[in-house]
Amino acid sequence: MTGRIITARHGRPDLARDVKITAKEYGDWWARYDASGLHPDERPPEGLIKIAKNAKTVLSSTLPRAIETARQATGGAREVPADPMFVEAPLPPPPVPLLSLQPGTWGVISRSFWFWGYTPDGVESHMESWARVRKITARLADYAADGDVLLCAHGYLNWMIDQRLRKEGWIRTERDGGNHYWSWRIYEPPGLRNEVGVNAAAE
Repeated sequence: MTGRIITARHGRPDLARDVKITAKEYGDWWARYDASGLHPDERPPEGLIKIAKNAKTVLSSTLPRAIETARQATGGAREVPADPMFVEAPLPPPPVPLLSLQPGTWGVISRSFWFWGYTPDGVESHMESWARVRKITARLADYAADGDVLLCAHGYLNWMIDQRLRKEGWIRTERDGGNHYWSWRIYEPPGLRNEVGVNAAAE
């Protein structure tokens, strides 16, 4: 029987967010964010540890915070392939001068500019990210053919995957933690509930 797809967001990175910076400085801050691992105090919730233990396959993006999240969730007891396909959707520094804001606020502004087409040279566009997400859901579905697959990735990318999976007929059966650190979503394959119902009726 086809397994489930589970997407999890990484834990809290080891980088301060309570600073005020310019848009240009936000680019440097985001580069440090991408290079940072998890905060030393971070620990995965028991629910995610159980999911990882029962998953046939565990994957992560190539960014340190995702790799360390997968390592902690699995207790380092198994190989976790990392693939750049699963890195976060871009957050290019927006062309907004003078203002000094906290990184979280710049993230919202940056995402809005990017959503509406702001893509500096070398930055993946919104449409290109959606094309990548279609490849991601196809890859995850292939893994799920052999059992549950857990992907440790990133907040906005996981939201995009959520939209695509449900469009493809996958059924989201659980959402834990909203979109916060260590949150996860679980999807059952298309037709699974009908298949279970038919099998139960035949017994």
